[in-house]
Amino acid sequence: MAGMSKQLLIAGAGIGGMAAALAAARAGWEVRLFERAPVFAEVGAGVQLGPNAVRCLQAWGLEAALRAVAAFPAQLQVRSALSAGVLASLPLGPSTLRRYGAPYATIHRADLHGLLAQAVQELPAVQQTLDCPIVRHEDTGGAVLVRLARGKDIEGDVLVGADGLYSRTRAQLLGDGPPRFTGHLAYRALVPLQALPAPWRASQVTAWLGPRLHAVHYPVRSGAWVNLVVIVHGPAPQDLEHWDHAANAAGLEQALCGTHPELQEVVRSVAAAGGQWRLWPLCDRAPLARADDMARGLVALLGDAAHPMPPYLAQGAGMAIEDAMQLQAALAMHDVEVPLRLRRYALNRWQRAARVQARSQRNGRIFHATGPLRWARDAALRLFGQRLLDLPWLYRA
Repeated sequence: MAGMSKQLLIAGAGIGGMAAALAAARAGWEVRLFERAPVFAEVGAGVQLGPNAVRCLQAWGLEAALRAVAAFPAQLQVRSALSAGVLASLPLGPSTLRRYGAPYATIHRADLHGLLAQAVQELPAVQQTLDCPIVRHEDTGGAVLVRLARGKDIEGDVLVGADGLYSRTRAQLLGDGPPRFTGHLAYRALVPLQALPAPWRASQVTAWLGPRLHAVHYPVRSGAWVNLVVIVHGPAPQDLEHWDHAANAAGLEQALCGTHPELQEVVRSVAAAGGQWRLWPLCDRAPLARADDMARGLVALLGDAAHPMPPYLAQGAGMAIEDAMQLQAALAMHDVEVPLRLRRYALNRWQRAARVQARSQRNGRIFHATGPLRWARDAALRLFGQRLLDLPWLYRA
């Protein structure tokens, strides 16, 4: 009934789960958050947050926390991985703030998770349980019953699956099989800014496009560190689900043969500084096809559980944060039956998320283009670079 506090159960306490917990509590719900890991930890390195995601954090009162740990690059610059020549650039900084009402931020993934977790920990309406995944659920029509790994059954009014790429919630809700391997492997590392070659210590996002590969580096941790990502083509590891592997730097060196020495010098700065590369096989799913792919009855999906995508639009975390903001609006419709609230959430999200998924996948083909398509890409960037790099359809929404 209207005015009565309802209980939301959340599977997963990553960025999406924390954002969902914060959003639901702000909508007046009691929240129980269940995480399979024994400690809160965000594996990974850097995250880019467009102004669309930053506006959500601002709305939650987290702008000061973001500014304390993030970097705010002055520009995006795209270069050829073969010649090192500049193909295009886009002003960020004050230009992005003026155009979209929020800045473009780059942040360490653990710092983003940490500021969300801190906000959640301050809310008495949220209970968190570690080392206790939800293994299955049953939507009875009036409630959701979940079985915890410890054998205990819990009842709630809604279940949100924010449990990532290999979501158990999705597997039971949709039964659509595992995600697909894209054929791309991501090498990731962090390096102190001062360890980079001097020309590359600027506060900017730099992308290098080459045949069958690309690299990106940008500042994190208030600019003191740099996140480096190199994505190449390669075979899938045998165990995709346990996706973070100690990477072989020699394999990366081999993949970069033929690229410009300046790019190779940037990559070698990791080993020179005593850093290590980690390796992720990139997986995704086909773009969402309908609202039912995000919510059915009393169960909803959020973030990678709903719409995993490759990182070629830098919107994975941003879409999870946007999901949470829309979930908050839907849950706050207190005079509407709960299944209709989740239906509204899904209707407001699926088409936008599907568009971002499809554009991310298309960008992967363009970034790694070979032959005539690569020449056409480079020519288009030189002629129309700023128009191609700016994304009003994404950043204004």
